[in-house]
Amino acid sequence: MAHGVFGTAINCMDGRTQLPVNEYLKSHYQLDFIDTITEPGPVKILAENQPGVASIQHRVSISVGAHCSKLIAVVAHHDCAGNPVPKETQLEQLESAVNTVRAWNYEVKCIGLWVNENWQIEPVG
Repeated sequence: MAHGVFGTAINCMDGRTQLPVNEYLKSHYQLDFIDTITEPGPVKILAENQPGVASIQHRVSISVGAHCSKLIAVVAHHDCAGNPVPKETQLEQLESAVNTVRAWNYEVKCIGLWVNENWQIEPVG
C-alpha cells in the first residue's frame, strides 16, 4: 500500500505542463504525489473516444486502485502540438473528457484544468 495522499493527472506529454499542474494539485488539494498519465492531446482522445481511451482508463484504475488516488484532473493547455485547435475547442473537449472520466464511476473527485499561455492553471467547470 502506498503511503501519502495521491492524485491523478491525465495530462499532455508536453513537458511544460507537468510541473505547474503537479504544483497546483499538491497545493490546492493537499496531495503528496501525482500519478501522471500522459498522452499528446489527451482531451481530444477522451472527448472523441479515440484509440487510447482504454489505456488511459487502465492507468487511472491502477492509480485509484493501488494508490487510492483521491482526485483525477484532466488537463488541456495552450499551444498543444498534439491537439492544435483553438482554446474554445479544447475547452469543449475538456468538458467532454471530464464527463468521460466521470462515467468510469471511480468514487473520487474529477476536475478539468486549463494551462494558459503563461503556464498558469485555470480550473474549468
